[in-house]
Amino acid sequence: MAYRITDACISCGACAAECPVEAIKEGGSQYEIDANVCIDCGTCADTCPVDAPVAD
Repeated sequence: MAYRITDACISCGACAAECPVEAIKEGGSQYEIDANVCIDCGTCADTCPVDAPVAD
């Protein structure tokens, strides 16, 4: 089960910097997680200051 980023994202980039498999990229209005690359480790959720990444 991959994580996804909700509309709470403030585009700070903290999650992308910490992702061990580089599954997070900057999207149009917020960061996005590639579900095919995500390994469900939860690092993004632990790092995010606004709790935008959630388990899908």
